Amino acid sequence: MTVAHAPAFSVGLTGGIGCGKTTVADLFGALGATLVDTDAIAHSLTAPHGAAMGAILGEFGAGFATPDGALERAKMRELVFADPGARARLEAILHPRIREATAAAAAIATGPYVIFVVPLLIESGTWVGRVTRVLAIDCSEETQVARVMARNKLSESQVRAIMAAQATRSQRLAAADDVILNDDGIEALAPQVERLHAFYLAEAARMGASIMRDL
Repeated sequence: MTVAHAPAFSVGLTGGIGCGKTTVADLFGALGATLVDTDAIAHSLTAPHGAAMGAILGEFGAGFATPDGALERAKMRELVFADPGARARLEAILHPRIREATAAAAAIATGPYVIFVVPLLIESGTWVGRVTRVLAIDCSEETQVARVMARNKLSESQVRAIMAAQATRSQRLAAADDVILNDDGIEALAPQVERLHAFYLAEAARMGASIMRDL
């Protein structure tokens, strides 16, 4: 019987709000990479009666649930932006569960390599050491603001407040092994994604061969 193993090569994909992380990740997924999206996992954990909801309500109170049992996201967002201690308490509940779920998803990956989509990869302090390479999706701050204002119907000041709570553009670029520029629309993304996909395939094959030699 053949036993499947998770790909040895992995990429941590990150970027500030409005940089186009999901768009780029989907392009890699279309080329065959396995995607593990930590935001999607977090949403499932805090969906109606999600696996983290009991602990969250025990910590913060029943007022942080919607009538159907999901996290009251707007209320929680307001709290954690105003209170770093509350943010830490929420992260202490969510992060171990997200880590467990990402590991489980990676263990059953069928693609040649795994892309972990982690918006706060730089901020977490642990993800950089858990992936083979870090890929930053980059665009100008003005582009970020315009995209998020249009998409989320937020004011400029609200968008800039979110950006201020994230790693800076320079911090992300300094931590990145690879960068995709996303100022010019999807037509400019495809060639960049295809080039990196070819590189990642080669690196994944090289790492896989090295592991087999060591067995």
